[in-house]
Amino acid sequence: MRVTSWLQAFALAMYALVLASAHAAEPAARELLAKVRERVQDAPVVRGGFDQLKTVKGFKQPLRSSGDFVVARGKGIVWHVLRPFESTLVVRPDSLQSRGSDGKLTMQMRAQDEPVLRTVNAMLFAVMSANPAELAQHFEVTGQVAVKGWSLHLVPRDPTLAQWLSAVELQGNQFVQEIRLQEARGDASVIRVLSPVAENVLRPQDAAQFE
Repeated sequence: MRVTSWLQAFALAMYALVLASAHAAEPAARELLAKVRERVQDAPVVRGGFDQLKTVKGFKQPLRSSGDFVVARGKGIVWHVLRPFESTLVVRPDSLQSRGSDGKLTMQMRAQDEPVLRTVNAMLFAVMSANPAELAQHFEVTGQVAVKGWSLHLVPRDPTLAQWLSAVELQGNQFVQEIRLQEARGDASVIRVLSPVAENVLRPQDAAQFE
């Protein structure tokens, strides 16, 4: 399964999640997330590379993929898989779109057809940017903040999401550095964020992806 598939699956899971009511964070979780918020780089644009290793239950060899990404506040996420097969997933506030290496559209979801997609995409942005407010609304949050960095353990509050997703582990400091996704059926993914940097404005080629 490619990284784009992971994000698509995550988006669909979030779609189910937002159908249920949100919960307020516990005081301890709010305090923890406030400390994480102080550490995370609050930049308009964050870009970097990624390396994903997916372990599929029943298969000995894990699946590896890699590429680069851009997270732009108010715009969304561009997830560009380069290996083993090129593809691009663009997550905007009002749509989710996947394109093949030839640029042709392979999948598209629009908020005008699926009104909760805006919230789904906000959830994706929250995970990629470790946005405390959004994370606390939809997950039971535990973790710790240390001198060298922070870690969060997220467990879905909603039973529908829990049928697919057991837990998410986030580690980071100024940026999210590692995402561990444990699926309920036994598959697992580890995404390592490589050389993240903060920028004030989108580069022209990235801005074009959101048009």
